[in-house]
Amino acid sequence: MQSEVQFAGFGGQGIMLMGQILAQAAMEEGLEVVWIPSYGPEMRGGTAYCTVVTSDKAIGSPIIRNPLHLVAMNRPSLEKFAPAVKPGGVIFINGSLISIEAGRDDVDVLRVPILEIAKELGSIKTANIVALAAFVARSKIIDFETLVGAVKTKFAKKKDLIPLNMKALEAGRKAAFTSS
Repeated sequence: MQSEVQFAGFGGQGIMLMGQILAQAAMEEGLEVVWIPSYGPEMRGGTAYCTVVTSDKAIGSPIIRNPLHLVAMNRPSLEKFAPAVKPGGVIFINGSLISIEAGRDDVDVLRVPILEIAKELGSIKTANIVALAAFVARSKIIDFETLVGAVKTKFAKKKDLIPLNMKALEAGRKAAFTSS
């Protein structure tokens, strides 16, 4: 089965990292994977998005017009990409920055206040890991324990960050089922 995820937000929100970690985890599960980044001309504050396609078969085309899932980290991203999400998918909304609704009743909408959760953990920099964990837990696109392993691998050269990111993963998983 093929699944597509569009991660979108401002540069500096960890959009590319979320996509890379999901792609790594999917590869660890033996899936075919495509990760396609797209950056605006600015480094921080500009538009950043990436698409991750996973499949148990060869992926015919990495270009996706209608993803199954969306992780929207800012309002412009939600407004731009939510209409294209396939029915039955998950739309993750960063409830800390986005006050509007997805405007869809044919998808599973998950709104999580990730910045508040990250602040409680002690570092705003964990917001993207909280978001990724909540999305994976809700969508079940990969096994959650595979995600945990991929995060450990990604931060292997910065071992001091692993404990905090493990807390972020657990907080995100919990939020996936306690948030709207």
